[in-house]
Amino acid sequence: MNKSLNAAAGTLTRRQFTGLALGAATQLMAGELASPAPRTWRLGLNTYCLRFQRWNDRQLFDYVTRHQLDAIFLQDSIDQGVMDPKHWSEVRAWSKDLGLRLETGGGGLLPRTPDAYAQAVATLRKNIERAAAMGSPIVRTLLASDRYHFPPGPVERHIETAIKILREVRSQAMDAGLKIGLENHKDLLAWETRQLIETAGPDFVGSYLDTGNPVFVAEDPMTTLEELGPYAVTFHLRDSVVYETEGGVAVQWVPLGEGTPDFKAIVARAAEIIPASVHIYCKPITARPPVILPVYTDEFWTRWFPRGRSRDFSRFVALAKRGRPYGQPHLTEDTDEGRARHIEALKIQQLEHMERSLNYCRKTLNLGVRGRG
Repeated sequence: MNKSLNAAAGTLTRRQFTGLALGAATQLMAGELASPAPRTWRLGLNTYCLRFQRWNDRQLFDYVTRHQLDAIFLQDSIDQGVMDPKHWSEVRAWSKDLGLRLETGGGGLLPRTPDAYAQAVATLRKNIERAAAMGSPIVRTLLASDRYHFPPGPVERHIETAIKILREVRSQAMDAGLKIGLENHKDLLAWETRQLIETAGPDFVGSYLDTGNPVFVAEDPMTTLEELGPYAVTFHLRDSVVYETEGGVAVQWVPLGEGTPDFKAIVARAAEIIPASVHIYCKPITARPPVILPVYTDEFWTRWFPRGRSRDFSRFVALAKRGRPYGQPHLTEDTDEGRARHIEALKIQQLEHMERSLNYCRKTLNLGVRGRG
């Protein structure tokens, strides 16, 4: 019996008190008093999704400000001052003056050859220095763009190399007060990424959790979220269509809310398991043609994903059976030749897809703090 009921008992009749107690118990059983308040997510965007615009960092900040967002993730910046410490100080000042959370980082972690190991460590160290100077609480990295770009050798060896590199910079990261955010890219399965984080050390390594990459390793984004959510240091939303087709399962990135995964369910589950300090980022990457995963061939599993789990694959197939090809008009020219020929049209489409995605984040998923009402 709670304190309010005890206090009430001294001034109420027995019948009134009994009714009050029974009402409270009924509410508790229904979950009305026990249910937590809905999570308030602060919303940003990932600047890689605006890469066709060829904007410098200040222009990206201006775009984020115009759209009344709470955060900006500077990814793969093309600013001419990208590695200039003076520019790092400018970026830090902009984010402070504009009241924006800033996150950033670098690229691939794995050296292409054993001789490149020292350079891989040096690059990560420089990215930590840059992120800390810009005021980012994390520094992004990833193993490789996909498994096809792994160095020679088994995946277990690459995981060991990644752990070794990460541990080389542990003291620097911790002294800087930031965490390394390892993006789940088109390389490892989610459980492999989780084990890598746990082995390297979750005190300084966490998950850059992306919902668009899992489908390229035949994984439902919800599986990835369940595995990596508790270790997330940043959370990026990207949508895909996933559907069965001749030769396997086709996947293609599309604007948020227009694909196959259930993002209402994904965000609801994320609110339960992702740490409260994590911001959420809109990350639509579109204009790329569908990719067919030959998931029913021996080579796909024996060569690329020999450690795949049957329950995770079954969940992915179930997702594909619910999916359909993308039905909206969509310029798919994000290729070397296509970009050269259609860049102006790609620029227009990119901005339209970003704004549709931001609208979905706000109106359907109820994300963001600024710009409400």
